[in-house]
Amino acid sequence: MGLAERQRLQTPIAALPGEDSGAVQPLLERFAHELASRGFRIAGVTQIRIPGEAAGRKKIALRAVSGHMLYPISQDLGPGSVACNLDTGELAQACAMIERAVAQGVDLVVISKFSKQEASSGGLADAFRAAMVMKVPVATAVSPHYLEEWREFSGPLAEFVEPDLDALLAWWERVRKRAD
Repeated sequence: MGLAERQRLQTPIAALPGEDSGAVQPLLERFAHELASRGFRIAGVTQIRIPGEAAGRKKIALRAVSGHMLYPISQDLGPGSVACNLDTGELAQACAMIERAVAQGVDLVVISKFSKQEASSGGLADAFRAAMVMKVPVATAVSPHYLEEWREFSGPLAEFVEPDLDALLAWWERVRKRAD
């Protein structure tokens, strides 16, 4: 099997440096919406911040790119709490939504990021795996703190892409050409 054939059989993953989540997450959402406007079927989630119950505090949520479904993944543990406030139940629901969409057939999966949870095989790791198994391209952000784990997880499938809409669209065009 030649290089071109192997590339066609692999799941391409666009990995964006995820240091500035406030810029990268809206970029992933714009990319998803741009491709959806061109008729492609897109599934996945981006991370947003929403007002919390405590004054001045924001909560983290995952928002479906194909609708307005919200998965609030941070929970209020009360004043003075220093425990992890991740709501793993909401995270699991978001992951299951992506897995269902992949099983039903999509052209691209957007996954907010690969970070601490995914590095330990939790979080949205199963959503990544579902896309990889079905050979569906993925666009994601990667936390700079988990680059080694990312490389182990994604292997040769991922390529780092500049966090820019034109760069993502160029990546998508390369992916589409390889698939033909």
